[in-house]
Amino acid sequence: MTLTVLSYNIHSGVGLDGVLDLDRIADVIAASGADLVALQEVDRHRRALSRFEDQPGVLAERLGCHLAYAANLDDAPAHPGAPRAQYGTALLSRKPLDGVANTLLPCFPGSEQRGLLEASLDVDGTALRVLGTHLQWDTETERTTQAEAIVATLDERPTVLLGDLNTTPGSTTYTCLAGRLTDAWTVLGEGAGYTFDVQPPPRRIDYVWVGGGVRAVSAQVIRSAASDHHALLVEVALPG
Repeated sequence: MTLTVLSYNIHSGVGLDGVLDLDRIADVIAASGADLVALQEVDRHRRALSRFEDQPGVLAERLGCHLAYAANLDDAPAHPGAPRAQYGTALLSRKPLDGVANTLLPCFPGSEQRGLLEASLDVDGTALRVLGTHLQWDTETERTTQAEAIVATLDERPTVLLGDLNTTPGSTTYTCLAGRLTDAWTVLGEGAGYTFDVQPPPRRIDYVWVGGGVRAVSAQVIRSAASDHHALLVEVALPG
């Protein structure tokens, strides 16, 4: 049993040209053929930059996917009567998502709140635990604390963890996760696997991790100017 999964930081739909265009994001996802997508930096009725759109809802509708959304930032409406201004992560899936929950991760004073979005996906009778996250961008100590909180939730269930970890291989955050999970790119990826190269030096900071008997079958970076990150596509094989 195989499944294709995609991790993609969509930068609130704003591309390298500074233009907001969710159609480009949807096109990247559709062309990938992914069965399951984890998104980061997703606005919902948040700000003028993203036209106060329900970005996860728009993408789910355009792609014909089931949706789970986690608002790690949940602010007062932009004006009376408007929906709450939210920002966070999302899961899009061709199959229904069950057991959806979001756990807020440790947050240092003055830092942006981060979370761990979780769902269960039935893949031909096997329950796959799906985790999506986006770790703190500027403090390795905080990222490591957040990674430790994620590791504390892990068990023997078949699991995939997808997200923008804002850290590079060899860091303490990376080492923490590598103690329990396998970095798909190290198994099958070709080349450096850079997913963020708009600012030097280019870095590999977006990941798909597997555990609980899940194996990586293939891995590739999908380069695009639709966001400031490139998407990471991995095919995984489930046990059984």
